[in-house]
Amino acid sequence: MALLTYSLIILVSIFVRGSLAQLDSITSLQPMSDGTTLVSKGGSFELGFFSPGNGSRIRYLGIWYKNIPVRTVVWVVNRCNPISDSSGLLSLNDTGNLVLLEQNKSSVIWSTNLTKQAKKPMVELLDSGNLVVREEDDKNSEDYLWQSFDYPSDTLLPGMKLGWDLRTGLNRRLSAWKSWDNPCSSGLTWGIEFDKQRQTFPEAIMRRGPFKYHRSGPWDGVSPSGDPDLRPNPIFNFVFINNDDEVSYMYNLNNGSVISILVINETTGTRDRLTWTATDQKWLLDSKVPGDRCDHYGVCGANGNCIISNSSICQCLKGFGPKFQERWSIMDFSQGCTRNKPIKCHTNTEEVGFQRFSGLKLPDTTDSWVNKDMSLRECWARCLSNCSCMAYSNLDVRGQGSACANWFGDIMDIKQIPGGGGLDLYIRMSDSELVGEKEKGKDGHKAKKAVLIVAASICGSVTGMLFLGYCIWRRRDLKDREEIMSQNGSQEEDVELPLFTFSNITTATDNFSVSNKLGEGGFGPVYKGKLENGQEIAVKRLSMSSRQGVNEFKNEVKLIAKLQHRNLVKLLGCCIKGAEKLLVYEYMPNKSLDSFIFDHTQGKLLEWPKRFQIICGIARGLLYLHQDSRLRIVHRDLKASNVLLDKGMNPKISDFGMARTFGGDQTEGNTNRVVGTYGYMAPEYAFNGLFSTKSDVFSFGIMVLEILSGKKSRAIQQENHCHTLIGHAWTLQKEGRPFELIDTWLRESNNNNLQEVLRCIHVGLLCVQQSPMDRPSMSSVLFMLENYNVVLPQPKPPGYFMETESQESDHSSSKPEPCSRNTMTITGSLGR
Repeated sequence: MALLTYSLIILVSIFVRGSLAQLDSITSLQPMSDGTTLVSKGGSFELGFFSPGNGSRIRYLGIWYKNIPVRTVVWVVNRCNPISDSSGLLSLNDTGNLVLLEQNKSSVIWSTNLTKQAKKPMVELLDSGNLVVREEDDKNSEDYLWQSFDYPSDTLLPGMKLGWDLRTGLNRRLSAWKSWDNPCSSGLTWGIEFDKQRQTFPEAIMRRGPFKYHRSGPWDGVSPSGDPDLRPNPIFNFVFINNDDEVSYMYNLNNGSVISILVINETTGTRDRLTWTATDQKWLLDSKVPGDRCDHYGVCGANGNCIISNSSICQCLKGFGPKFQERWSIMDFSQGCTRNKPIKCHTNTEEVGFQRFSGLKLPDTTDSWVNKDMSLRECWARCLSNCSCMAYSNLDVRGQGSACANWFGDIMDIKQIPGGGGLDLYIRMSDSELVGEKEKGKDGHKAKKAVLIVAASICGSVTGMLFLGYCIWRRRDLKDREEIMSQNGSQEEDVELPLFTFSNITTATDNFSVSNKLGEGGFGPVYKGKLENGQEIAVKRLSMSSRQGVNEFKNEVKLIAKLQHRNLVKLLGCCIKGAEKLLVYEYMPNKSLDSFIFDHTQGKLLEWPKRFQIICGIARGLLYLHQDSRLRIVHRDLKASNVLLDKGMNPKISDFGMARTFGGDQTEGNTNRVVGTYGYMAPEYAFNGLFSTKSDVFSFGIMVLEILSGKKSRAIQQENHCHTLIGHAWTLQKEGRPFELIDTWLRESNNNNLQEVLRCIHVGLLCVQQSPMDRPSMSSVLFMLENYNVVLPQPKPPGYFMETESQESDHSSSKPEPCSRNTMTITGSLGR
């Protein structure tokens, strides 16, 4: 019967092969033969037969990205059992199982093993890359009869789980190809390991054969504790599940246009995160593990700490020494460390305690016990009461910390996490080692009394020194304030801003280390720093050669210190020390808007809903400056590089060094010193020095068009007409083709939001009209953006319709006579 079924399938396939090149599904009457492919509905993935080697005739059945010119196979069916020729056939048999046949030999190469009988099965390739067998009328993912995501090859795709289904006993793990042209499983694997009966904590482990090769560390509630770089970010997020039904890890992409995968590679011995770059037409390596020698499992042996920045990377933990000193002398750390003083099981717990070690990748959890509900205090008490417990820690860093782990026996595979990451580990020590005594002696009470007397003396001395230090600090603080006030020219004007000491800032920025430098503009460099309380900051250090001198510094301090709005960057404090002038801001991890909208790869992280949110956020920030703040403020240097993005990609207007305030009913001002960035300045300001809130409206309109087009305001040239961006936008609008202004990838991926995008183009053109009187106020702009039923007026011709060859580069301009010389300030792209 089975032979008759396979013969029938072969006959059908011969007919199908001649008439069909591409399928959208497979059924028992519609198999797939070599030369025919199955394509997902959205065209993202393709299933078919392929030969991995040059000139090779052997065939494998696999799945690859359809729209990537470099064939990237992400899943293979017959990894170690290739077909010798092109006679392969994939079909459903009469039991509903998916079967791979070699027709010439009428033999089964591979098949699924369904746990229940299928009524009307079909095979479908989903746009996630998941090949599924399901009932024809049931698309519920929970009801799939079988899916390829349960049997990974060497690649983890977004939405694919790594780990255990405890209900069925299914273990999903990756295994590398043996070589670039041999997809058979190698000895390099990656999966999640734990012991449910012994209540150990799950960990992601890479193995070479039976041996542990790399360990990511326990999940700390946010990411694997041994991989601190794998934190939630704009590109992807993580999901870790640990309950009675499953223990699994999965990642999802935040942007559907980004292609990013995890691949385990036998050749390099690494697990790589790769992202496809359409511009360069290649895969970009974002990260890999093991990343350095300390990432290799147990490199320092038992009770050893691996510190990659040290010349000798392995050190014994405090209270431990090399087990074999002669081996450590020749850099052989494999035998690890042993205790200087053995821990005995005491009935009196006062004779032992715990030493805290900070910033670590937590130890291997193989010999551990975990309770998810215990606090750190309860965890300490449990470990203290068990003589076999050698260390304890919290596993979940969220909130006040939770999830208790106790370790028994030697501490294995820890390393110092660079950059202040990692967790705290408390290791059991004898009391004598904790207080630094050489010998406790028989009279323990006398020793403790002596310790208390010494401690009291030390506390008294320290208190006196702290008081003296406070007096000195207070005196310096007052001196710094007097210096700022004197440079302000008024002792009565209150800066209302915390003052940082120069020494605190140098410590926070590692003495303005090059590695902490975020960027540099005309004002000088900006550095990332970290205060003693752990808060991340951005420090703007005014360059002595900058045109932005004391006046701009005073201006920014006075203005932004009094502004509070979610779409304005927060100034935390300032510092003046001699010629040094520094401003301390909140740190913006996603840097500035221009780093996204003008970069082809980064730009794909900002889909239209996020771009629209950014546009509206900038509008709200400007509305606050123009109307709702205590002072009416004109920014005068509004541009994409001065809009910073926080961790949630929310926009914050920054850099108020050029801002001007109005009092009472004043709506405009005049200056002979035109400052700003050419291409963003309103024409009345650039040529006549007239500025008003409508000047900022013009700059806002420029940014809206840049956000939509992905082009800089002066980077457009069309058909030998040197139009600016707004000139090009105006021409397209007038000709009824505004859709062509939109960035190509944004245009292709946002058909559902087309009317909203076109409305933003219309509003942008209203903002850049030649006459300030014609431009809407920011309150009107926000109203037009958020209310789709409002009929918009037709925009008049914009300013700067055409470029002229006499004009200079993007960041400078000449102001015509009889006005005085233009001293325009250049501001660069930075992150804060």
